[in-house]
Amino acid sequence: MARETTYLELSQDGGGAHKFYEVTVDGTSVSVRYGRIGADGQLQNSSFPTAEKAWAAAAKKIGEKVRKGYAPAVQGQRAARAVTRRQVTSAPSTARAVAPVLWRFRTGAAAFGIHVDEDRCWVGNQSGDVYTLSHGGEVLARYSLPDGVKCLVADDFWIYAGCDDGTVYDLSAKVPFGAYDIAPDVDIFWLDIREGVLNVSDAGGGLTVIDHEEEFQWSRKSGGNHAWMVRADDRAVYHGHTAGVTAYAADGGAELWHTATNGGVLFGWQEEHTVFAGTGRNVVQRLSKATGAIKASYRCDTAVYSCATSPDGRHVFAGDSSSSVYCFDADGRRLWKLGTGSGSALSMQYLDERLYLVTTDGSLVCVDASEAAIAAAQQGTVPKAVDVKSAAALPVYTPAVSAAAVATVSAAAAPAGGVVVECVQQGGRLRVQVVSGGFESSWNVQFPRGIREAGARYVVDGLHPASGGFYRVRGEIRRLV
Repeated sequence: MARETTYLELSQDGGGAHKFYEVTVDGTSVSVRYGRIGADGQLQNSSFPTAEKAWAAAAKKIGEKVRKGYAPAVQGQRAARAVTRRQVTSAPSTARAVAPVLWRFRTGAAAFGIHVDEDRCWVGNQSGDVYTLSHGGEVLARYSLPDGVKCLVADDFWIYAGCDDGTVYDLSAKVPFGAYDIAPDVDIFWLDIREGVLNVSDAGGGLTVIDHEEEFQWSRKSGGNHAWMVRADDRAVYHGHTAGVTAYAADGGAELWHTATNGGVLFGWQEEHTVFAGTGRNVVQRLSKATGAIKASYRCDTAVYSCATSPDGRHVFAGDSSSSVYCFDADGRRLWKLGTGSGSALSMQYLDERLYLVTTDGSLVCVDASEAAIAAAQQGTVPKAVDVKSAAALPVYTPAVSAAAVATVSAAAAPAGGVVVECVQQGGRLRVQVVSGGFESSWNVQFPRGIREAGARYVVDGLHPASGGFYRVRGEIRRLV
């Protein structure tokens, strides 16, 4: 039988999906290629005993996608997602001394994504690699995502990676899943997630808000562009761009205030009552969340690429375009400036007297930020930094993007305490609801859209209620067979 290819696309105006699915049958072989429209995508090959069985398998795959809304298309007619990779320069530091680096891990590409919690450190780079490390510098695992990582954000227990392919991946379980698909006309710059609500700032200075089911909630266009800052709390969303910082009501109903900053915003940070904006004019500015009033300024020597604070607000840290890191007191007095030794810090976090940086040379750097270590560094005494190496047998986890990639388990072999959920048609959309007792049956489950199939049941290790009236998955997802 002749070789035949079926090409399908799913591109939703409001839902955000922008994907293709291509099935090729060649004799007894079936090849499936899938991914974001305009990208090469991923390829899976299967062989069957006969050509008839190959055609039957292909027809089943195509039928499943058509039922999910995919339709025949001509490859190349729809435009690929616009992607802006942040162009940064990094000059040598002019500081007289180098920061007391405890350890350094080189990821191999410029790194923008960082998250540090009580358990581990996360770093994501422009090649799509996300690594987790212990606080002592041991590499624990690697996630290989399809495109460059723009940022890493946490929402309670859940860790998300926003990627250039327009997908936000949930990394909280062993196997990463696409949790959100962002509309193809949004050129993502930065993300924040709070209680399942995704806030996206973009290249055009826009702000888009999406709920836990990937459904559009509201959007705003700021007075500037290149919006590298978005932070959210229960009161507002704080959006930083070339014209300053704008605060919007959490429901999108009103602009609460706008403050022109000293230079375009390149990075943002938040604490309970204040937001911090690092700008291209060498300054970090602290703004009141209530009024937008500028409460303090922290002057660096070149453009500010990143900033963070200690939890008590006593110290403000900043990284500039000349490979230096700074510390200020709350009122704006500079306490110290030191070289990073690893390029410019593109993002940073502080935890337990340690400052963690991700840099232009792709390193995750752990700095001893205690007063004693900094004082010694200013006098030229620093510890010998450990160069962390990744183990050859390091586990590598890739996203499960189709139902076929999900592990299966029988009801008899399902893990004790597992929660059963089911895919159901509801209002023209495929939703996921809880089957097991003891849960609110009317609540939907935030569940990877790519693996949903009508009528399919899955068992998950646990569910966690969110304040928006839905459940989030904790742990591994397995299909019940």
